[in-house]
This record gives sequence, structure tokens and C-alpha cells, in this order.
Amino acid sequence: MTLLIVIAFIGLITGSFVILKLTPFELIEDIMKPFQKRKIPIAKQIEAVKNPKSAKGIRRTVNEAKDVLRLMGKEEKFVAICMLSFFLMVGGLFAAVIMENILMIPVATLGMALVPFWYLIFTSHSYKKQMDAELETALSIITTSYLRNESIITAVQENISYLNPPISNVFQAFLTQSKMINVNVKQALSDMKLKLNHYVFHEWVDAMIACQEDKTLKTTIPPIISKLSDMRIVTAELDYLMYEPLKEFITMALLLVANIPLIYFLNKEWYKVLTDTVFGKGILAICAASILISFAAVIRLTKPIDYKR
Repeated sequence: MTLLIVIAFIGLITGSFVILKLTPFELIEDIMKPFQKRKIPIAKQIEAVKNPKSAKGIRRTVNEAKDVLRLMGKEEKFVAICMLSFFLMVGGLFAAVIMENILMIPVATLGMALVPFWYLIFTSHSYKKQMDAELETALSIITTSYLRNESIITAVQENISYLNPPISNVFQAFLTQSKMINVNVKQALSDMKLKLNHYVFHEWVDAMIACQEDKTLKTTIPPIISKLSDMRIVTAELDYLMYEPLKEFITMALLLVANIPLIYFLNKEWYKVLTDTVFGKGILAICAASILISFAAVIRLTKPIDYKR
């Protein structure tokens, strides 16, 4: 009966998060707001609006996961990711309670809740590489056509059938806007720039906007595309080095976890100290926290190379 009540309670909480479109982390932040300082000087508020600070910690991880889903065109799956995060958080809570380790509760709940977001960010690296390759192909063939006919609309229309999503969706929206909504090509290019968060693509669009006023500037476009080729070559050369930290992390994490059953077979009294005393439970919590923090750092290190000035 108790188990059924717990399952019903979990279902109630999960349904509330889905209906309100909240994540567990946003709820925690809302709860903590009353305990924070309310009075902020107007000067600091203006400065915060002019120069917003980049998100850090958990908020940064969640925002990156949202950006990944937006890039893949699967924004509607964010609710499912949040539900999975909540279930894993509850699972981590139960695991810590079963272990009778109170110190492990914050580590297990927070770590398990972040696992879906970390996994999504990690698997997006290969997707970004594919997107860079597709973007390089798209910009190359469109630029070649533009250098020949000096019409960006004609260049895109000639090559739209050779492009693949999500790049093709961006240029298809440009054609639709420039032909049926607004004949202002510069405005259509500016709107297209906002649909893809990529530095080289933004630079290419800016150069193309400049070419609408001065056709002689079209010679500045091919060097911009060559940056994508340079990124692909450098990424291929550094691919092994980028994934070396991941291999080292997996090795060290396995060794750390394997030491626990090894202690049981070597000396059962040490194992009891590790699992039954407050000091031992604290060590286990610190070890779990170090694994989670290291995993988050490894994901940052294995990110694909981006061109930024």
C-alpha cells in the first residue's frame, strides 16, 4: 500500500511539472527567491539588462540542452527530458535512502536529475559535426551560384533541392519570406541569420547583406566558407586528443567504483566502516560528487571546435 501511495505521489508531481512546463531546477530557484536579497540598485538592474551575464552551473546545462533540442528541431521533447530527469531524481533519492546514507541524498538526486541533460549535450557533439559539414556544402554551392548570377534568391532556389535538414529548412524559410511575404531581400537575410546559431553562418549572411548594396564585395564570401573547411580539418586532427579525457575519466571512475567491492573481499571490517559509519558514508558521498563533477567537466572538454573571433 505504501508503494502505491509513493507511485501515486510521484505521478502527481510529474503531472504538475508537465502541466506547468517547469523543470525541477526552476522550481528550486523559485523557492529560493524569497530568501535572496530583494532590493537591487537601479544602476545594477540597468547594467544587467545591457550586459546580461551568461548562465552558470545547472541553469547553463539546462539552457544548453534546450539549445540542442532547438537545433535538432525537437523542442517538444524537452518536456519528456524533464520528466525523465524527475524520475531519475526520485530514483537517486530512493537509492540513497536504501543505502541509509543521508549525505548521499543531495548528490544522488542532483546528479541523477542532470544525467539526461548531460547525455543530450554529449550526444549532440556528433550532430553538430554533421551540421557543420552540411552547412559547408550548402554555403559552398549557394555561393558558387551567387557568384555566377549575382542573385541570392536565384542561387538558393537553384540549390534548395540538394540541401538536407536542418539547413534546408532555414533556406526554405528565406525563399518563402522573400517571395511571398516581404520583397526586401536584406530583411529576409537578417531574419534568416537568427534561425541558425553559428558564427560562420552569421558572418556569411552579413557579407551577403553587404553584397546587396555593392556587388563588388562578393569576392569576400569564399574566404568565409573556407573557415568551415579549416574547422573540419582541425577537428579531424584533434579528434583523438579531445576524447582522451573521456577515456581517462571512464578508467578512473571504474577504478574508483571497483574499489568498493574490492574492499569487501580484502577486509570486511573496513567495508563496514565505509558503509555503516558517518565518516565512511561521507567518503562515499564525496566520491560520488567527484565522479559527477568530473563527468560534467569532461563533457565540456569534448565539445567540437567552433570558429570564434
